[in-house]
Amino acid sequence: MASDDSSLPPSSTFESLLQLEDEPLDSSSRSSIFHSRSHSTTPRSRPSSPRPLSFGSPSPSRSNPLFPSPGGLYGSLRSLRPKHLGRRKKGSQGRRRTRGILMWSGVVAFFFLMNWWMFSRLQDPALRPSGKDSAFLNRTATAQTYLDNGSSNGKRKRVHRVMFTRLLALAAHALAEAESRPEPQDLWEEPLDSAVSWKPCADQRNWEASEGKNGYIIISANGGINQQRVAICNAVAITRLLNATLVVPKFLYNSVWRDTSQFSDIYQEEHFINDLKADIPIVKELPVELQSLDLEAMSSLVTDAEVMKESKPSFYVKKVLPILLKNRVIHFVGFGNRLAFDPIPFELQRLRCRCNFHALRFVHKIQETGALLVQRMQHHRPYSTPLEHNLLGQFTDKAVPDGKKMVPAKYLALHLRFEIDMAAYSMCYFGGGKDEEEELEAFRAVHFPALTLLRKTTKVPSAGFLRSEGKCPLTPEESVLMLAALGFKRSTRIYIAGAEIYGGKLRMAAISRLYPNIATKESLLSSSEIEPFRNYSSQLAALDFIMCAAADAFAMTDSGSQLSSLVSGYRMYYGGGKLPTIRPNKRRLASIFSKNGTIEWKEFEDRVRKTIRQTKQVHERPIARSIYRHPRCPECMCRIE
Repeated sequence: MASDDSSLPPSSTFESLLQLEDEPLDSSSRSSIFHSRSHSTTPRSRPSSPRPLSFGSPSPSRSNPLFPSPGGLYGSLRSLRPKHLGRRKKGSQGRRRTRGILMWSGVVAFFFLMNWWMFSRLQDPALRPSGKDSAFLNRTATAQTYLDNGSSNGKRKRVHRVMFTRLLALAAHALAEAESRPEPQDLWEEPLDSAVSWKPCADQRNWEASEGKNGYIIISANGGINQQRVAICNAVAITRLLNATLVVPKFLYNSVWRDTSQFSDIYQEEHFINDLKADIPIVKELPVELQSLDLEAMSSLVTDAEVMKESKPSFYVKKVLPILLKNRVIHFVGFGNRLAFDPIPFELQRLRCRCNFHALRFVHKIQETGALLVQRMQHHRPYSTPLEHNLLGQFTDKAVPDGKKMVPAKYLALHLRFEIDMAAYSMCYFGGGKDEEEELEAFRAVHFPALTLLRKTTKVPSAGFLRSEGKCPLTPEESVLMLAALGFKRSTRIYIAGAEIYGGKLRMAAISRLYPNIATKESLLSSSEIEPFRNYSSQLAALDFIMCAAADAFAMTDSGSQLSSLVSGYRMYYGGGKLPTIRPNKRRLASIFSKNGTIEWKEFEDRVRKTIRQTKQVHERPIARSIYRHPRCPECMCRIE
């Protein structure tokens, strides 16, 4: 009976409350609800049917003995009253009614107070519960829910769970217990086939240098530093294919990255020319007699719209070579992913690898600052790897500063691909309500107008569907839950790569609470050390590239990211099988996260580890896949059996 429920002890009461469905409320909404409800319990007002606290109201399909309906507790008691009691005096009835209201108001106020206390405890996911507190936290932690913006009408949107306080609290408890236990054995290792090993050999060549007599190729690469890098390597291969001479690449100004850096600001120009001189001739500028030509009027300007993605070499021989022979100059604008990975002649494929892994070296300014970052994360570990030697050149010296004795340390690099451009381009929803939707739509209108047009003219998949299919980038909350489930200890040193995270410090709160030893290039460098890079996003991205490539373990959050792809390939090429990369299968993770309201930590941990173990395994490059991301193939590396 309802009258018996009021005497339940607090722990049992909360267990009953937690059986209810969750409903998203921001802190301001919760505050206003608490305020209004506290005024509704005065003796003069008839109590309405009480609702459970925190995140929602009971499901219509469920009954809750704590909250009888209709009419609340008073209504239920009144319906059970014998008829002869109705003949009592009105004064007696009024006193009974008042006492009943006061008693029920006290019970409701007690629930409000205890639920507020419970919620305040859950605001810090790094809270370390123990013993009885741990069991209480497991019972009372409640999922934080976000809305799915898939419906087009103005009605209440279907709840789609993404992140939640409950799992973050369980992760905090698991991390606290794990500090005294060893980490999983394969956490810092790359799983390999022990019968086969590979070594870098893309610097070997079996052809004579090209004369480059058919004309000149100019490339103006678009995008960020990683898209530009791919475009450069592809242009080198096309230059060799067409027996042309390459002009040192130029970079287009991009309204998203807003960086005016050119090739010589990021890469060593002389090294690039000399390292590839046995393959193709490279000049810094066009001959004077060709500099004044109107290439667009001559039909020598080739944009991405005129070249299909991953076009075969035959396209360039049939369509581009005749123009080159006629006009002596071809200017490729953009040129991102405009050369197929298969079928490609063996030596041409090897040339692309040679350009990416050997010819493109960062300028000394970037190498020197990158070396500082690596040293500070590794506590001046007194040895270097072939990868670090290639990345840092002469700055690989790791002498410990005078008077400092530091214990060498491992570090995990985490590339959080969660900038506003990624969030907008994904067309996903991340729980920010109408403000987020309007902000991302405005960003799309400026930077991705094709997506804006698509949304207006075509029925696009809902955000919930995109998330279930693994099309959405992992949020910082999802990323930290993945790391905790894999077994990285709370004391792990983590380098966060990436530009400004969409959502700022509020979005990063879960990571910083569960893993306090996090660092960024901004926190590791002094203001004077980072000042030369401050307004150059591509140069800052080069520092992140170095830190992710040199890390003892590297975790990406979006396998489609160019930086993550290039970094994982670099680690595979130079790592000797000792530099593991964590590649999440976002579709499988989405399925695991969808169970957030009921899944226990042990099951969550087991399922995440199984998923990552499958994607962590390194295989030979599949057909038609990127050689920059999968260099383990005969064209780029040599097999040792």
